[in-house]
Amino acid sequence: MKFLPQLNIKRNFSCGNMMNFKKFSIKEVKSDNFGEIDGVLVGHAHDPDENTGCSVVIFETGAVCGVDVRGGAPGTRETDLLKPENAINKIHAITLSGGSAYGLSASHGVMKYLEENDIGYDTEFAKVPIVPAAVIYDLNFGNPRVRPDEEMGYRAAMTASSEHAPDGNTGAGTGATVGKMCGFNNAMKGGLGTASVRLPNGLIVSAMIVVNAVGEIRDHISGEVIAGMTDGDDHLANSQKNFFYPDEDIAAVVANTTIGVICTNAQLTKAEMTKVAQMSHDGLARTIYPIHTPFDGDTIFAASTGIIQSSVNIVGTLAAEVVAEAVLNGVKQAKSAKGYLAYSQVNRKKQGS
Repeated sequence: MKFLPQLNIKRNFSCGNMMNFKKFSIKEVKSDNFGEIDGVLVGHAHDPDENTGCSVVIFETGAVCGVDVRGGAPGTRETDLLKPENAINKIHAITLSGGSAYGLSASHGVMKYLEENDIGYDTEFAKVPIVPAAVIYDLNFGNPRVRPDEEMGYRAAMTASSEHAPDGNTGAGTGATVGKMCGFNNAMKGGLGTASVRLPNGLIVSAMIVVNAVGEIRDHISGEVIAGMTDGDDHLANSQKNFFYPDEDIAAVVANTTIGVICTNAQLTKAEMTKVAQMSHDGLARTIYPIHTPFDGDTIFAASTGIIQSSVNIVGTLAAEVVAEAVLNGVKQAKSAKGYLAYSQVNRKKQGS
């Protein structure tokens, strides 16, 4: 066997002054504050009695946005407008909501609020706010006849600020559940989670995720299953056994979907933000099993305020990282409701058979 001769290549390129980053770790710069980016405001509203809600992200000066839809049963609004080849280059808000398709009406309230504040795409006769939206199915959780509507969307927009709201049973995460491989009776409480990372050069990448998956939730670092299907005795059940050898058809369980928003202050194009949205789904794949099924409507928006010079590779890689952290935070901070157990109540060390 012949080997190629060793090439004497001079490595005279620079990769940012690596000496300054020798001890750099993403873990050291993570936080749970989604509203760290200037000009990005976050608001939530919910019905405490009927257990549903919505969340809104407002961009005071607009944002370049892309989207990637991976699930087979999405409920969305204005996603076609976000395709790189289409006309509008900036959006003004994103709405995440419970209520299934009914919940899309919450974005009308967000539009009303933005119009009142003179925010929108300037046409000849009026400013039209561009507000993409995505919804989860939570009609199984509270009163199916009570859904987020225009009034609730308006209320969420009114409360929008840079202050960090608690993760868990917040906004669109109010009615979220996980671990529904064999129906709702053995599911656990999901929720809304956030995570953010700031690099030394000022680049920020943040995620807000509503965790409402059919699958179980796994810690992407340790591999531990932290939430999913229970065995009826406050223990996690063996979901893989029940998934691959079910007593009932999983097709009957269609009330799912994990949705979210990536925000960054990187200066990227619409096409590049679309790629960031695609890369960010890796964070879902690392923490939710199974994911992107025909019964999920998994959708992630990626929005940029365009200040810091960076690349798609860096922003997309960090986006996947903060998405994974946000998924875990949403489940770990969720509180028990309507009889659904929360992370803090389940014995995760002893899995049933």
